[in-house]
Amino acid sequence: MSKNSLARLTVLRTEIVAPAMRRVFLGGDGFADFLARHAAMPQAYTDEYVKLVFLAEGFDYPEPLDLGVVKDTMPQEAWPVLRTYTVRGVDESAGELAIDFVVHGAGVDGGAGIAGPWAAHARPGDTIHLRGPNGGYAPDPSADWHLFVGDEAGLPAIAASIESLPARARAVAFVEIDGPADEIAIETAAGLELHWLHRGDAEAGTTTLLDDAVRAHAWAPGRVQAFVHGESALLKSVRPHLLTERGVARADISVSAYWRRGTTEEGFRVWKSQQDEAVMRPAAS
Repeated sequence: MSKNSLARLTVLRTEIVAPAMRRVFLGGDGFADFLARHAAMPQAYTDEYVKLVFLAEGFDYPEPLDLGVVKDTMPQEAWPVLRTYTVRGVDESAGELAIDFVVHGAGVDGGAGIAGPWAAHARPGDTIHLRGPNGGYAPDPSADWHLFVGDEAGLPAIAASIESLPARARAVAFVEIDGPADEIAIETAAGLELHWLHRGDAEAGTTTLLDDAVRAHAWAPGRVQAFVHGESALLKSVRPHLLTERGVARADISVSAYWRRGTTEEGFRVWKSQQDEAVMRPAAS
C-alpha cells in the first residue's frame, strides 16, 4: 500500500467532551480502509495516531485522493495540510473511530490554526481524508509503575493509555488544563493516582505546573515507564529531570512535543523537524 494512499472518512457525529475539547466520530465507507491498516499494525499502540488531511478551498482534487499525485500535478497552494492526531478509540462493531480535538487557544491548535476550528464546526456528513495509523508507545506490563505527564494536547493519548492498563498496574498522571470544567472521566481497572493541575487565567504553555508537580511527587520504588507529551517546554524540564535526577532509563521515556507556545502551526513543524534531526545526528568525535 502506497504511503500516499488515504482513507476517506465521514463525520458521523460530534460530542462536547469538555469546554476545550470536541470528540469527532468518523466512519462511513472509508472505515474499512482504516480498519485494515489498524489491524495490520505490528502491536497495539495506545498512542495510535493518524495524519488528517485538510484540503485547500477553491481547488478540484483527483479522486481517489493521492498526495503524490497532488504534489506532482497541482500548484503548491493546493497542497493539503496534514495534522497529526491521536485515535481516541476504535469501535469495530459500530464502524467508527473517535478523535479528540482541543478547540481553543492558538498554541493548542484551537482558536487559530486548521484542525481545531474544523472540529469545532464539523457536522454529520462532512468528509475528511486520513493517512495511517501509526504509533510508538504502549504501556510495558513489566514496569513497576507508569507516569503520565501532559496538557490538553497530550490528554487523548494519556487517557487511552491509562484506560488500557490492567488491574494489576499502577499509574500516576499529571495533566494541566484550564480548570475543573475541563476534567474528563478516565475509566481504568488499574490503580490510578490522577492529578488535575488547573492553570486558571494563565495562558497554556506559560506555567511550570507540570514540572513542579513531577518534582514534588513522592517517587515510588521500582522501574517506571514515563509518557511525557504536550507543549515543547516539557522536553527541557520534565524529561531531563526524569533522566538525570530520577534515573529513569532513556528507553523507558516516551516524550514528544505536540505544540510550541508562540509559534504558528507551520513554524512548529519546522522547529520539530529540526529537533528530530538534531536527535538523529551523530555526535562529533
